[in-house]
Amino acid sequence: MNHKYQLGSIVIMKKPHPCGTNEWEITRVGADIKIKCRHCGRTILLPRIEFNKKLKKVVEL
Repeated sequence: MNHKYQLGSIVIMKKPHPCGTNEWEITRVGADIKIKCRHCGRTILLPRIEFNKKLKKVVEL
């Protein structure tokens, strides 16, 4: 599946974060993708393959 996202995109992941939201902002794109929770501000660094598996949809580019 070909996902279209870029730096600053808002994405929804399949599983929610423990704080209760599943909206994230992409803050780094490369071999790894860094995402920041829109509710609590926590950041997570995921390999691109794992990120693509956990991605549900892109809300805005």
